[in-house]
Amino acid sequence: MCSPHAPYHAWGHIMLDSWHDMANFTQMINSQFIRRELLLVSIAFVFLAANYIGLLVVAERPWYDIAPLFVWLACAVFGWWILQWWLPYHDPYLYTCAMLLSGWGIVLIDRLLPNFAQRQITWMILGVIVLSLICLLPSDLRWLRRYRYTWLLGGLALLAFTIILGVNPSGVGPRLWLGVDEYFFQPSEFLKVFLVVFLASYMADHQEVYHDQYMMGSLPSWRFLTPIFVMWSLCMVLLIWQRDLGAAAIFFLVFLLMLYVASGQALLLMGGVMLLLLGGIVGYFTFDVVALRVNIWLDPWQDADNTSFQIVQSLLAIAEGGILGRGIGQGIPTFIPVVHTDFTYAAIAEEWGSIGALGVLSVLLIIVSRGLKIAMALKHRPFHAYVALGVSVVLAVQTLMIVGGTLGFIPLTGVTLPFVSYGGSSLVTNFVIIALLLKLSSLEAD
Repeated sequence: MCSPHAPYHAWGHIMLDSWHDMANFTQMINSQFIRRELLLVSIAFVFLAANYIGLLVVAERPWYDIAPLFVWLACAVFGWWILQWWLPYHDPYLYTCAMLLSGWGIVLIDRLLPNFAQRQITWMILGVIVLSLICLLPSDLRWLRRYRYTWLLGGLALLAFTIILGVNPSGVGPRLWLGVDEYFFQPSEFLKVFLVVFLASYMADHQEVYHDQYMMGSLPSWRFLTPIFVMWSLCMVLLIWQRDLGAAAIFFLVFLLMLYVASGQALLLMGGVMLLLLGGIVGYFTFDVVALRVNIWLDPWQDADNTSFQIVQSLLAIAEGGILGRGIGQGIPTFIPVVHTDFTYAAIAEEWGSIGALGVLSVLLIIVSRGLKIAMALKHRPFHAYVALGVSVVLAVQTLMIVGGTLGFIPLTGVTLPFVSYGGSSLVTNFVIIALLLKLSSLEAD
């Protein structure tokens, strides 16, 4: 005869077995992520090692010059270890893609300007450290949302400080950097993240208002738009004052796209595009640098030996690369002035060919698409969704601007290719963006 408590004991065993099955399933999923990330890091290491060895052979450099590769490997493993311990349920593609691009950038800079490679390695180490520290912070990002005005005003203060004491490491041109000794940083790079956080926080707070006005078919009222217009205008005024027109264009487009997503109003998007065109026309007749870049874009061959020399050499390098490229160290991308910052994409196209150029874009596309996927998955958490959207749009817009300028589709803007171009503040900022996406992807898994 069965005990009256038997059903309860059976139910307890079923629950216990289900719990163990769930734990085993979770462990299996996590181990799959671990193996996937290790595989991706290994593939990236093999790719970078092959290129570094090829560079040393072609340039007839000593074998100890391969040391940066193992510094990269140490950083990659350290960051991966931090993620496994402190953020086990994160997107497995974001970190590996970022490390692949940053390693590729170090190889490229070591090939173009070997003296600058050590600085870029230092900035990469700092970027991985910053990423690791952000991963240790609370995943709800309350520390960002609560102090949105503090972050943004701090960034604006740094930008204003640059107007007074800013320098240019090359000695000529706009003074957009602050720094000590041989290390400089560009405040406008960090301001991109601060502006996204501010916009995300403000738009999330007024999500219901935007939604109600969208359902009624009316535009958002000025009562809610004025604060973000004021903050955005301060950024734009300071950037234009500094003649940092590339960063100003990125700020405008990111602001416009985030406002469109929040409001759902196509009229705002169309009006913003018209304002952008109007601003371009005014800038053409107001700033010599804008007029010069537009004229070069319209006809780069009219003064190919002088004002158009940079873009002409870029186009020739891309054409010379063909499909497979000339091979690392076997092209002449150094004929392009400032190739390590503004024209790294042309250098990649010449020595790695169209396959390499499309490869870089594909990796960046993976990062952006994963960021947008995270934003969609977190739509029930407006602030987090807007942050994921904003930082993904920053990377997408910056990539399109630099690639479009290099290929001659749009006028040159002077921005850098994310993770690849030389530039410490840009590299660290991009790692901050990856860290935020990693934190948000862990929320998606909850």
